[in-house]
Amino acid sequence: MQNFINISLEIFYALMGILMIVIAIKSYKTIDSNKRFGTALFWVLISIPFIFGKLIPSNVIGLILVASSLLTLTKQVVFAKYETPSEEFGQKQSEKLGNKIFMPSLVLALVAVLVAMALKDFGSSSQFAIGAGSVVALIAAFILTKAKPSTTVTDSARLLQQMGPASMLPQLLVALGALFTQAGVGEVISNIISGVVPADSRFFGVVAYVLGMAIFTMIMGNAFAAFAVITAGIGVPFVLSQGADPAIVGALALTAGYCGTLLTPMAANFNIVPAALLDMKKQYDVIKYQAPVAIILLVIHIFAMYFLAF
Repeated sequence: MQNFINISLEIFYALMGILMIVIAIKSYKTIDSNKRFGTALFWVLISIPFIFGKLIPSNVIGLILVASSLLTLTKQVVFAKYETPSEEFGQKQSEKLGNKIFMPSLVLALVAVLVAMALKDFGSSSQFAIGAGSVVALIAAFILTKAKPSTTVTDSARLLQQMGPASMLPQLLVALGALFTQAGVGEVISNIISGVVPADSRFFGVVAYVLGMAIFTMIMGNAFAAFAVITAGIGVPFVLSQGADPAIVGALALTAGYCGTLLTPMAANFNIVPAALLDMKKQYDVIKYQAPVAIILLVIHIFAMYFLAF
């Protein structure tokens, strides 16, 4: 079974890479300006790790990411032209399908959870579960909408390109978090906090841990990336060492990090991508309206961790 999971994951990654090649071709054919070269090159470069990742040395992958980042930095990556359904067709389909349009999303989530639970003893089961859920959800969407396979490819390419380089940010931020952990950033943070927070104060230790998770998540854009660094630097020496329940502390620390997610443009998949997909005039309005909720939840997290974990 493990071999089947590993092979399936490679197929899933290769399919994503092929979709990026489709975007590159579409960009080259439909973009009128010279930026079609930069846009096509960006998507070709990004596709290479997905298709040939295990065959390429890590330093070469790093060079590919640097090259693609430079194309983004110099604003060479733009949106291609796609044919979109007419407003009348969209309205007709909306009336026909109604709330059933959400069924594929529910199927994806349900299948992913069931597969992950069934294969929990195997490596990479969670990634495989998401891929398996996506396949089943795609089949459900075909049955529901009677759409052509070409429509799936075109719309998937359009949505991925609409998200653009921001769609790659979560993976890069997780890698950065692992790099920070290896570099000993947690120890540096611990030394800084020890000069401010009393070592025997549970309350101020909790405050430092919760706020540290939120702030570092805002910097990293990813609570999972922040968790390892801040837990090593603040959670263990200032909270867990004083007898706190690790299960409660870990759960609340992660959700405290999610409060930081609501407050930062670095969490592109939550705050910037939706603004792009909805064509919002002000891309930071999502963060603006989330901020009061995030701050209130942070305060609740401090007292919840203090009273529940000890």
